[in-house]
Amino acid sequence: MRSDEERPVIAGLLALIGVAVAVGLIAAVAVVGGAHMLGLGDGHAAVIGGDAGATMVVPKPQKTHPASGPSITLGSNPTSSSSDQSPPPKIKSAKKRISLQAGQSVVPAMGRIDLTGTYPGAEGAVLNVQKFSNGSWQDFYSISATVTNGTFSTYIQTGTSGMNRFRVIDSDSKLASNEVRVRIR
Repeated sequence: MRSDEERPVIAGLLALIGVAVAVGLIAAVAVVGGAHMLGLGDGHAAVIGGDAGATMVVPKPQKTHPASGPSITLGSNPTSSSSDQSPPPKIKSAKKRISLQAGQSVVPAMGRIDLTGTYPGAEGAVLNVQKFSNGSWQDFYSISATVTNGTFSTYIQTGTSGMNRFRVIDSDSKLASNEVRVRIR
């Protein structure tokens, strides 16, 4: 019996190591040869554009001096007195108004009702949906819409048959929109 046959695990490991070394050497030769063909690793920079004599020069740092004047100039005339200036004209701002529309006028029970509208100048305002019920306006299941670029949209669903009245109200200013009516079949 040969010594190889007495220890098959050791023989297998030696064969595996031999194959790994051979594959590693072949891969290394291929990488080095490819790098050489591409001009990498010779210690010389590859020249692009044909300017073989070009070098890169980085200038030495120099201290800078701070500006001697103000960083921001305000639009005022320092020679005029405050009594010469008249107050700026008052600009009347348009009264904020919430405009509401319903996308559907008749829907089946639990059908989708799209509510959209505009609220200019109220970016980020939160509008709560309300339903007229039992003689007063009630919040409708905490459904709300947020104003983005002067517009808002949300949807609701209800199973209350008949004519239903909805509106939205600004949670901060308490300004309310017009009401919309939707018939539920």
